[in-house]
Amino acid sequence: MIKMYGIPNCDIIKKAAAWFKKNNIPFEWHDYKKEGISAEKLKEWSRLTGWETIFNKRSSTWKDLVNTNNPVVNNQAAAIQMMQQHNSIIKRPVIEIDNEIIAGYDETVYIEKILKTYK
Repeated sequence: MIKMYGIPNCDIIKKAAAWFKKNNIPFEWHDYKKEGISAEKLKEWSRLTGWETIFNKRSSTWKDLVNTNNPVVNNQAAAIQMMQQHNSIIKRPVIEIDNEIIAGYDETVYIEKILKTYK
């Protein structure tokens, strides 16, 4: 089963969910705002792809934090702590599929890794 992680009011999440529905690919949904995210899950993702891939320094949440607190995030432990406190910093969506993750919306990657597997 494919699992998609994100926040429901995100336009990229809506776009990814629409792509899955258009291609009749079922997925389980995990809402960070309601369910949070565990340090263990973030460590697992970091092991699979590196914390830099899932930590979104382009997010408005991160930019706001930099402007007000000037936080230092230069290692996995600091990134995980920050992502747990401010889950809007996590790249969206994060999709778990077959012991891999896909971070972000990329239709080419979706076609290669998801559509070819599940059609």
